[in-house]
Amino acid sequence: MMRIVCIAAGGAVGAVLRYSVGGLVHKLLEGRPSEAFPWGTLLINVSGCLLMGVLAPVLMERSVVRPEFRMAVLVGVLGAYTTWSTFSFETLRLFNDRDFARAFAYVVGTNLGCFAAVWLGYQIAQSLLSRGYLLRLE
Repeated sequence: MMRIVCIAAGGAVGAVLRYSVGGLVHKLLEGRPSEAFPWGTLLINVSGCLLMGVLAPVLMERSVVRPEFRMAVLVGVLGAYTTWSTFSFETLRLFNDRDFARAFAYVVGTNLGCFAAVWLGYQIAQSLLSRGYLLRLE
């Protein structure tokens, strides 16, 4: 139960960090032509991957910190900040294990699958909204 509480607490921190960093980037780019590109999300995903790459080996392999702390940081904070960090670390492990076919399938499957899922979800929501099944939040 303690791990769940630690993950939840870390998740709250990660979610607030994501919101804050994204908002800061948006504010810095406001009114600029590059505002249309999702720089905030890109920064969040890349920085989350950097943090995962640094912290996972340190906290998992060379650390004496409690497992609850590791879970709070790696699953909670970074998981809420971005899941891209976990995806990238898992892909790195596949590459390090020289399991290139599985790594390639994971990369392609994740990217295509996530894009397809968001497209499908959007289409379903638009269909339901157009038929009056869902309320518009405006």
